[in-house]
Amino acid sequence: MNLYRKILTEPFRTLKNKTFAKLFMSQTASLTGDAFTWLGLALLSYELNPARSAAILASALTLRVTAYIIFSPFAGVVSERYKRKSILWMTQGFRVIVLCLVPFVNAEWQLYVLIFLLNVAAAFFTPTYRAIIPQIVPGNEYREANGFSMAAFQLLSVFGPALAGLFAVWLGTKQLFLVSGFMLTLGIAMILSIPANELQRGLVPAKGSFRKGWESVIKGIRSLFGNRILRFSLSIEFVSAMAGALVLVNTVALVKNSMRLDDAHYGLIMALFGVGGAITAFLLGRLDQTKTRAKSLMGGAFLIGIAVCFANFVSFNGLLFLWILAGMGQTLADLPSETLIGENIPGEDQAKVYGSHFAFSHLWWFIAYPFAGFLGTTFPNHSFLYGGLISIFLAVIAIVVFKPKLT
Repeated sequence: MNLYRKILTEPFRTLKNKTFAKLFMSQTASLTGDAFTWLGLALLSYELNPARSAAILASALTLRVTAYIIFSPFAGVVSERYKRKSILWMTQGFRVIVLCLVPFVNAEWQLYVLIFLLNVAAAFFTPTYRAIIPQIVPGNEYREANGFSMAAFQLLSVFGPALAGLFAVWLGTKQLFLVSGFMLTLGIAMILSIPANELQRGLVPAKGSFRKGWESVIKGIRSLFGNRILRFSLSIEFVSAMAGALVLVNTVALVKNSMRLDDAHYGLIMALFGVGGAITAFLLGRLDQTKTRAKSLMGGAFLIGIAVCFANFVSFNGLLFLWILAGMGQTLADLPSETLIGENIPGEDQAKVYGSHFAFSHLWWFIAYPFAGFLGTTFPNHSFLYGGLISIFLAVIAIVVFKPKLT
C-alpha cells in the first residue's frame, strides 16, 4: 500500500517548487487553449469542405510541423541570447493575436497562413519551456517533473476536446478560437508572475555573430544524433508519429461520416485517447528507469500500431477502448526522449538539443500528416488498417536496424 501511495503522490512533490508550479499552471492553461484550437481546426476543416476535410486538416497540420522544423532548431540559440521570460510571454501573446483572426477565416488559404504563423511562435515557446525544467528542479525530481508535465500535455491537449465539443455545440466552431485565446492569456499572466532571474538558472548568456548562432544549431543537431540512445528513441518516435497522425487526421471523418455521430462524440473519443496517454505519462514519470526504456519505446510503438489497425471495424464503444490503448502506446513511445535528453546531454547544451529534437521529432509528423490524409482520402474505409500495418512494419525495422542497448 505504501508503495502505491508513493507512486501516486510523489510526482506532486514537484509542485512544491514555486517556479515549476507556476510554469506548470501556465502550461495547463495554454494546453487547454490548444485543445480548443485543434478541435476547432478539425471542425473548421469540415465546415470549409466536408469532402476534403481530411486533406485540409492534414495540410494545416503539415504546415504546423513545417514551422516547427524551420524555426525550432534556433529556439535554443535564441534562449541563450535573450531573457527566457520574454520569449515565453511574447510568443504566447503573438499566438493570442493570431487566434483572434481565425474566426474570420472563409477560405482554405487563410487558414493555412494563420496556422503557420501560430506555430512559428510555438516553435520558440515549447523548446524554451522544456529546456527550463531540468534547470529549475533538482536532478532527483527531474523524471517526476517531466512525467507530470507530459501527463498534463497528454491529458489537456486531447482531453480538452471533450469540453471543446460541448462548447462547439453551444458557441459554434469559430468561437472556440476565442476561448483558446482567453486560455493562452491566463497562461501569459502566470508567466509574468515569475521573476525573470528564476528562469535563467544554469544559463550563461551567449553572445556572438550569426555564424556563431548557426554553429550552435549544428552542435545541437550533432549532439542529438551523436547519442545512440537518442537516435533509437527518434526512430521510435517516427513510428509513433505515423500511427498518431492517423488518429489526429482521420478520426473526425470516421466518427462523423462512417459512424454518423456528432461533434460531442468526436470530442469524447479524442478525450479517451488523451486519458490513456495522461495516465501512462503520470505513472511512467515515477516508474521509468534506464533498464525499462527499451521496453517502453518498443512496447509503445507496437501498442499504438496494433490499436489503430482495428479502428475501421469496431463500434463507437470499441473505438473508445482502442483509443485508450493508442494513447498509452503513444506516450510509451514518446516520453522517454524527454528524460533521455535531460540525463545524457550536458546542461549547457540542453537548450540546443531540445530545439533540435523538437524540430526532428516534428519532421516525422511532417511526413506522417500528408500520409494520413492520403490514406483517409484514398482508402476511407481501410485507412487505419493500412496505416497501422505500415506502422508495425516500421517498428520492426527500427528495432532491427538500431539494436538499442539502453544501460
